[in-house]
Amino acid sequence: MVASSALATWFVAACISVSGDKSCRRPKPSPPAVFCSSKRLSRSARRKFPAVTECKSFSGGGRGGLIMNLMSSLEPCEEYYKSKPMSSSLSIFGSESIFGFNTSSSKNRVQKRMNRAGKTTAIAVQPAKESSTKKKTVAKKRRVVVTGLGVVSPVGHVADVFYENLLEGVSGISEIEAFDCEQFPTKIAGEIKSFSPNGWVAPKLSKRVDKFMLYLLTAGKKALEDGGVTEDVMKELDITKCGVLIGSALGGMKVFQDAIEALRISYKKMNPFCVPFATTNMGSAILAMDLGWMGPNYSISTACATSNFCILNAANHIIRGETDMMLSGGSDSAIIPIGLGGFVACNTLSQRNSDPTKASRPWDVSRDGFVIGEGAGVLLLEELEHAKVRISQFYNIYIYTHTRCGSNGTQI
Repeated sequence: MVASSALATWFVAACISVSGDKSCRRPKPSPPAVFCSSKRLSRSARRKFPAVTECKSFSGGGRGGLIMNLMSSLEPCEEYYKSKPMSSSLSIFGSESIFGFNTSSSKNRVQKRMNRAGKTTAIAVQPAKESSTKKKTVAKKRRVVVTGLGVVSPVGHVADVFYENLLEGVSGISEIEAFDCEQFPTKIAGEIKSFSPNGWVAPKLSKRVDKFMLYLLTAGKKALEDGGVTEDVMKELDITKCGVLIGSALGGMKVFQDAIEALRISYKKMNPFCVPFATTNMGSAILAMDLGWMGPNYSISTACATSNFCILNAANHIIRGETDMMLSGGSDSAIIPIGLGGFVACNTLSQRNSDPTKASRPWDVSRDGFVIGEGAGVLLLEELEHAKVRISQFYNIYIYTHTRCGSNGTQI
């Protein structure tokens, strides 16, 4: 901006002070009053318009020679340097100005005047910062393996027996024996006929908690036993990196139903633990307290996909390095009047009571609904290197899980 303003001033001053040769017939124009002697202008005017007097003239032949002489011979006059310290703007490209003249002498004069006035000039040059590229260390991805299985189901309470019965096509669906279901159109379910929590759950606790919690505690401890986690191994574990994530779709419905029946008589007859024992996360909480584990502890409730989501999140805890060992899975027990009645009201249960073993046929053209069941399944998930310290073999390696939600519901 400053250089262009100075350049324009130079061209105006040059055109005014030009004296042509004899061949130029045009009369010499007189300069405007503004560019006359600076003595006629006020102090404020002299600041705005630099005084241009006694400038050197040049001669040339024709218009082309006039411009060439202007660019090659024009030199700023002495009064221009005195009027305004703008001469430095003409030397932005080195010691020569934009017209090709050496302006070092003018710089020296300006510098001498500033030194006499007691002013010093300095240029602070900041050293360039060296660009440092930090290489991000890529951490090795932690792998998850399944080291233990625990199950409580209508077709077996041991993982090997359960698996063999599934391969042989053994059905766990039969007539309901837990209560009288004569009033319901559906009288069949996947009911566990024989189950004892002895040796897995304390007798005092087993009398208070819901059946879904009994199944959960038993299956969780069976998974630990199947994975070789003995009492000696438990003492060596970092309990802050061991967690429990076992979910439930319906929670403690039996405890809640019993509380409602007791409330018909008096609130004093209600189980004081009916509310906490009915929640879906209480099973994971009690198992963690029983084991002394202090890692992540919660539950997920997503209907039929509950166990899958629990396994997914438990594996992610291990992959992110938050835990080394996780018990994950699901447990439910809703074969009670309120549970059966709720699904019957939705008209979603099969009514093939005469042939219960063939009632569950989800992909058959003659299907008439699903069959409600109960039980628990728990996996012991462990980080690969952590597991190799204890055992040399494991069931399989967890790869990944993909989830999505669409018009057909949540898929995993």
